[in-house]
Amino acid sequence: MKICYLKDNIKYIEEFVLICHEEWGTPWEKGEEKDKLNKKVEKEKLRLEKFPTLILLDDDNLVGFVSLFENDLDEKNYLTPWYATLYIKEEYRGRHLSKMLNDAIIKEAKKLNYKKIYLKTELENFYEKYGFKFLEQTSSGEKIYYLDI
Repeated sequence: MKICYLKDNIKYIEEFVLICHEEWGTPWEKGEEKDKLNKKVEKEKLRLEKFPTLILLDDDNLVGFVSLFENDLDEKNYLTPWYATLYIKEEYRGRHLSKMLNDAIIKEAKKLNYKKIYLKTELENFYEKYGFKFLEQTSSGEKIYYLDI
């Protein structure tokens, strides 16, 4: 298993976008899928110029990923950067791979001289084990956490 930058392994960007859309996006209209996918891929390429996504590979198979985003919550757009898209494919879960990605993205945030990162989640008692602290609840019920780096 190895962790690397998505921007340096762009052949995985379409799979990354599709998984993110399936996990956290809203359904696309029939017939719009290809156009929407292409637009999301181009948008991600631009984001990767400033904010990294780390991918975990098992040989040439994408296993999981994690990202830093400038913003992940419109109502709190003054909080930045955001820890987002922590994902491990189901068949690889239970092997502590999310901890590997978590540690790697925190190292990346340190390299970028961030002092604090934020995240939003509906998960209970997951990110606390990585040191994240509760900040507040959003109007939609998600919890906002932060981590001092």
